Amino acid sequence: MRTRSDSTDSAGFSHSPPLDANGRPGPGKGLKKKFQKLFGGSKTQANSPAISPTNGQHSPVEEEPQNVISTFEQCLEDRRLCEASQRLIEREERLFGEITDAEAVKHQEEEIKRLSADRKVLEDLITQILKQSLNTEVNIEALTSAVKAICQEEEQDQLWKQRGGTSPDWRPSEWKKLHDSTLSSLVTDYMDNPTTSSPPADNVVNRSSLQVDVCGMGRQLKQDLQWVVDVVKTCYPPEMHICNTYARWYHQFFSARLRKIAEFGLGDKDCTFLLRWVNEFYPEILQKLAGEIDHEALGKLLPQDLLEPLEEQYLTKQQSELTTFIGRVLEEAREKWDKGENPEREDGCFVSPVSYDIIQLINGIVSAAIKIVLDQRKAQNLTRPLKNLLERFKTFQDDIMKQRKPNSKPFIKANLGCVKQFRDVLVTRRHLFPEDVRESCLSILNDMKQSAHTYLLSPVHEILKPHYRKLGISDWLNKPAWFDNLLHTIEQEIGELQGSTEACHQELIGQLHQEVIVEYVRRLLKGEVKLKNKEREEKAYKTVKDNAESLHSLFMRQGSKEDWLKEILNKIAEVLKLQDLPAIQMEVVSLAAYCPDLSGKHVSALLKLRTNLTKADRKTVKDTLSDTLRETHTLNAQRTFFSRVQVK
Repeated sequence: MRTRSDSTDSAGFSHSPPLDANGRPGPGKGLKKKFQKLFGGSKTQANSPAISPTNGQHSPVEEEPQNVISTFEQCLEDRRLCEASQRLIEREERLFGEITDAEAVKHQEEEIKRLSADRKVLEDLITQILKQSLNTEVNIEALTSAVKAICQEEEQDQLWKQRGGTSPDWRPSEWKKLHDSTLSSLVTDYMDNPTTSSPPADNVVNRSSLQVDVCGMGRQLKQDLQWVVDVVKTCYPPEMHICNTYARWYHQFFSARLRKIAEFGLGDKDCTFLLRWVNEFYPEILQKLAGEIDHEALGKLLPQDLLEPLEEQYLTKQQSELTTFIGRVLEEAREKWDKGENPEREDGCFVSPVSYDIIQLINGIVSAAIKIVLDQRKAQNLTRPLKNLLERFKTFQDDIMKQRKPNSKPFIKANLGCVKQFRDVLVTRRHLFPEDVRESCLSILNDMKQSAHTYLLSPVHEILKPHYRKLGISDWLNKPAWFDNLLHTIEQEIGELQGSTEACHQELIGQLHQEVIVEYVRRLLKGEVKLKNKEREEKAYKTVKDNAESLHSLFMRQGSKEDWLKEILNKIAEVLKLQDLPAIQMEVVSLAAYCPDLSGKHVSALLKLRTNLTKADRKTVKDTLSDTLRETHTLNAQRTFFSRVQVK
């Protein structure tokens, strides 16, 4: 880890030791003696006039405190490189302003050589300072001064270009190009030889050499760009856009290196790793620096022609793993059932790991793929095998129900939990699936749920059948004890249905609740009981109302959420009691609004229970129903009940 130098002068400025040829700190020596040896005869006269580098005209030098005008050598020693550059520019202007002919050139030849040598020393020192830009021991004041000197030289190049005529051999100096090439090479050196801390040894063991190399470069890039944003940026004028410049150099290097890697065949793990760096990790690094770096201008680390084969390889592998895993989960569940074992229990409920394990894998694979390939549609396509695999799951459930082993019911109850979990994830996390796959899977799951309910409830209805037969016969209104027996038997059978999760049990009891009410209405509409007078109509009204309340109370207590069923019986009871034809019409319309699948046949069967209504009366009521259904849009259009009540 790079550390900052603790050496500061009395003003708080950090001084770096002399640099070697690679820009690293070298052994310290007396700079003053060194520069005296190099430049002993070259001094800037304190009283010499200066030529402005911007207009080429003589102008007085800005006054400095008396007797403290720094020499070129002092500026170098103090790392005031901008001032050192200014001293050289002043000498340049003075010398070449005096040269008018060949004789003058010869006369000043020695001075020109000394000036050229001084420029070379300054250039080398600036280069060395630049090479420390990414080192935490860099002298910030020296780097800032070096950048100013470079800008100053650029201005002087432009001035000579505007003047035309004979210019010094070193013009244009193009120190900006030198700056760019130096720092670009520095970036290459740092990326070729990462100095960031390595990951823990156990992580390295599990990584390929490619992954270790890419991680090293990535960590170096992240650390250096953060350093540029936090520190180096302060040494540059805003118009140089140094953060974007560094980002471009790092991007170009990283991109070139990854292109070479991507051009060779990669194993699946290296392929996934490379995609994550290109589409996930690298954008995250740049996003954190978005305020300073225009990351969108950099583009992708890899071109599309190299990305597509990697994405295809990755997606194919992920889909294969998903298919294999789901097949293995289903096979394990089948083996357990074949052996006669019961599913595991949690909180007294039978549960199966099938849905949980598969959902976890789907969620993980698709969510990761969205980040890795940056294409939700491609990621969603990973789940296309799910339809086929759910069909296999349905076939497995059908086999369980057909063979009717002792452990069949526990498995069906456990499967209901799986079906609900699959349905929930398809509804609430629809972004994980293509729409056609989602709809197909929901259809399969609805079939599985319905067939499981039928399997579990059919024996219940067989036991309840003797009680159903007493509904609607001649002694229906006279012997209410049969209904008490019906309630008691339902409650007993519900106890036998326990074993699925709470939510699934509620749905199952709700299904039973609907089927019992459907059977109640079907038996009633068979018309075996005729209401021949007002007294029997009143009694029928009270009986149906009481039955509705008793059934509602029982099923609500057992967990059903289908409280809307009570109102159907209440409205039927009202039709049986009302005497005025307009009132009957209104009540039938109300029933149709509540259950839009009410048909004319149902209304006819209901009205035929009352012998005091004529055929014309029944037709009037049905006509009113038809007109109302044509003109009215009901909010309960999705509610169905009477379509399950078969009448002749």
